[in-house]
Amino acid sequence: MMASEEKTLVEILEEHNPIDLAKYINYVSAPQAGAIATFSGTTRDTFEGKVVLELRYEAYTPMAIRYLKSICSSARSSWNLHSIAVAHRLGPVPVGETSVFIAISSVHRIDALDACKYVIDELKATVPIWKKEVLANGEVWKENSEFLERRVELGKKDGDCCGKKVETEVHDKKGCCGTKVKVNEEGIANNSTGQEGSGEV
Repeated sequence: MMASEEKTLVEILEEHNPIDLAKYINYVSAPQAGAIATFSGTTRDTFEGKVVLELRYEAYTPMAIRYLKSICSSARSSWNLHSIAVAHRLGPVPVGETSVFIAISSVHRIDALDACKYVIDELKATVPIWKKEVLANGEVWKENSEFLERRVELGKKDGDCCGKKVETEVHDKKGCCGTKVKVNEEGIANNSTGQEGSGEV
């Protein structure tokens, strides 16, 4: 694919702007693309038996956009892709609504599918977007397991982050999403494993 034909759209949407899935699917559609792979991260209504009211996202937007563009560029260097679109909401995201959406087109499905998984995994591991779960009985900031695992890979012992010591537990059997770290308002970390939090990111 010639560089001039590469299409990449990265957007961080301000509060109360829902993600228009059709917009991003249309953006990546092309006659030469035989496949479009998508990922939609939505807010679930429960987490570990607790009722979830909504998720709230914050970001350092200029850096988040820069990181996302870099991730898209890396995906292009690994797979033969036509177009990439990534959108992430900020602010409150009610149950059932989409917080992050990725659409990738390619000539063959394997490239789009593999690249789509790579983009969401890298987004969760590296992009400065933070999630708070608003529960029926309180609130909790969540840190993605991918972020913690990446810090360990980079030689950071026990995920020492933001001036707070965060220790993770290693379990023989992980759920679909590995270790989760909950940091309460006092900065005390509580670990859990198993299902993904109420949102995908």
